[in-house]
Amino acid sequence: MTEPSDRTFSETEGAIMEATYRALREHGYADLTIKRISDEYGKSTAAVHYYYDTKDELLAAFLDYLLKRFVDSIHHIDTTDPEERLELLLDELLVKPQENPDLSIALLEMRSQAPYKATFSERFQQNDEYVRYMLKAVVNHGIDEGVFNDVDADHVTRSLMTIVDGGRTRAVVLDDLTELETARQTAREYVDAMLR
Repeated sequence: MTEPSDRTFSETEGAIMEATYRALREHGYADLTIKRISDEYGKSTAAVHYYYDTKDELLAAFLDYLLKRFVDSIHHIDTTDPEERLELLLDELLVKPQENPDLSIALLEMRSQAPYKATFSERFQQNDEYVRYMLKAVVNHGIDEGVFNDVDADHVTRSLMTIVDGGRTRAVVLDDLTELETARQTAREYVDAMLR
């Protein structure tokens, strides 16, 4: 498994990442510029360029930042109960994106650039591998505890990720957040059928 980046962000870099977040939500990937990010940041473009030479370098760091936030949110889940933990993970993947549909659009735009931009491809692959690792660990834990059926955890995990990715993509492409709700219900039904 590819480990998530152990990169840490200074307070200033964190502020730039938050400005990038806001600019992506407002303008989308296609219309994102360092100028728009710096406007959100409240400083000059030179202040952003001090940390990031190019927009692509900044966006690669932004993907690292998003994964770090996701990992932090997962690590703050208090329960070790496999069923509860799996439900919370799936909520994080399919319910939470409903709060920021504009960011979901921007991320899908960035994902579409992954075949052409190695830094994006690496980050998205790393993110995907880490999320699959987290899901698989919960499934294996549930199998070990006798809570889940003895199944091929890798297959179940990949199937859940297909539901997650499909739901997220459909929600953006069709401009319909109910697709995320449908995907969440489908994931719940799949877990019931396969694991219980």
